[in-house]
Amino acid sequence: MKTKLIYSGGMDSTVLLYHLIKRGHDVSCVSFRYGQRHSKELQCAAAICANLGIDHEILTLPPLRGSALVGVGEIPHGHYAEESMKMTVVPNRNMIFIAHAVSLAITDGCSNVAYGAHHGDHAIYPDCRHDFVEAMSGAIIYCDWHQVTLLAPFLMLDKTGIAKVGRELSVPFDKTWTCYEGGETPCGKCGSCTERNEAINNSK
Repeated sequence: MKTKLIYSGGMDSTVLLYHLIKRGHDVSCVSFRYGQRHSKELQCAAAICANLGIDHEILTLPPLRGSALVGVGEIPHGHYAEESMKMTVVPNRNMIFIAHAVSLAITDGCSNVAYGAHHGDHAIYPDCRHDFVEAMSGAIIYCDWHQVTLLAPFLMLDKTGIAKVGRELSVPFDKTWTCYEGGETPCGKCGSCTERNEAINNSK
């Protein structure tokens, strides 16, 4: 079963990569350069795929707009539960990523496209909600004669749940990149770092 994974190089998508491999999927990965200030994630994605012997490509898109992740204002610090975290929403990002990944999946003869949406994202990111996944799944059925299924197996898990799955699969968390700041080392203060650290600590 061939599956195209939308792969950021972060904790969630890396756990999903290991999860799919464990379940017998023939996985290939696609990452996106879209003007994100934390483009170091792409280096991590490439390195992890190379280590696993997984096919990986990086597509460069026209720069996306309207978010702190692409340079509109400062990256907010604190917890994801805070209203300020909505500044990290990149409008329509996952629909754009999924559309490109589905096109590649059709071309490469894949049966599935997978992405790492999870329950903890629902309040902040509209394109990680169940309704979005359901709507996109319906649209994908009609986009081509070759049928592709959209997989979001972590949709009902929170970040701690994903971290627990990752520990069971011996995912190298230290090789992943989550921080939204564009530095050489994680800031430890942005919402992404805060949630990641809490999840890893709570999963022990």
